[in-house]
Amino acid sequence: MLSKIKDFFNNSASLEESQRAESAEKRIQVAACALLIEMAKTDNEFSDEEQERIVSILKKEFALSNEMSDELMELANEELKASLDLWQFTNLINNNYSVDEKIRLMELIWKVVYADGKLDKHEDYLVKKLATLLNLRHKEMIDAKLKVLGKK
Repeated sequence: MLSKIKDFFNNSASLEESQRAESAEKRIQVAACALLIEMAKTDNEFSDEEQERIVSILKKEFALSNEMSDELMELANEELKASLDLWQFTNLINNNYSVDEKIRLMELIWKVVYADGKLDKHEDYLVKKLATLLNLRHKEMIDAKLKVLGKK
C-alpha cells in the first residue's frame, strides 16, 4: 500500500514537471511568434505572404500542426496587444535560447522581412532593435540576413 502511494506521488510530480516544461516551451514559442508578427506588422501591412511565411515557420521550427500554429498566432497576437514593448519577449528568449538559437531566430525574422520581397525603413529599424534586444552583434544580424538572401 505504501509503495502505491509513493508511486502515485512520484508519478504526479513527474506529470507536474512535464506540464511545467511544456508550459515554458509554449511561452517561448509565443514570444518568438510575437516577434515575427511584430516584424510583419511594422510596415503597417500584414500581407498574406507574411502571414503564410510565419505559419510555415511555426510549423517547421516548432513541429506544429495547422491548428496548433493558428492557436500560437492567436496567443502571440493577444500577448502583443497586451504588451507595452518587446522586451518581455526578447527577455524570455534571452533567458532560454543559446546564441545559435537566437541567430536562427534572427534568420526567421529576416525571412518574414523579405516575405514581400522588400526591406522597408521601419522593418530595417525594428530588425536592428531586435538584434540589440536579443544581445546579438551587428555581424551576427548581417550574417543571418545574408544567409536568408542566399549570399552566404
